[in-house]
Amino acid sequence: MSEDLYREIILDYYRHPRNYGSIENPDIKAKDSNPLCGDVIEIQIQLDEDNQVEKVRFNGKGCAISQASASILTEMVQGKSLEELREISKENVLEAIGSPDLGHTRIKCALLSLKILKTGVYSYLGETTEVDESGGVKLP
Repeated sequence: MSEDLYREIILDYYRHPRNYGSIENPDIKAKDSNPLCGDVIEIQIQLDEDNQVEKVRFNGKGCAISQASASILTEMVQGKSLEELREISKENVLEAIGSPDLGHTRIKCALLSLKILKTGVYSYLGETTEVDESGGVKLP
């Protein structure tokens, strides 16, 4: 994907975020920040009777990459099961945003929402798994 197309995707999702807002009484709710640049994101999920994502919303503030990535991620998870959410990888997110090679700081912005999503899912499932900044499970 060209650098120009990548920029267009990011700016479109940043200027016109999908699924931005809040859910009253969500089943899953998680929030975190990236202290390096001040990005803050909260993800809220309402599950249906089969534990699939019925509704997902995000809110927060920050750079275009973090906010666009959160918006794209909400589209990716709609209708998915909790197990499918656990399997989303950083590569899935980076591919979805059409990311060229991002520097160390920018990749943290792009993956903040994935970290938050997985933290919320693990917490909902009662697991004490710790999630790293790339959305992967931290190993002891």
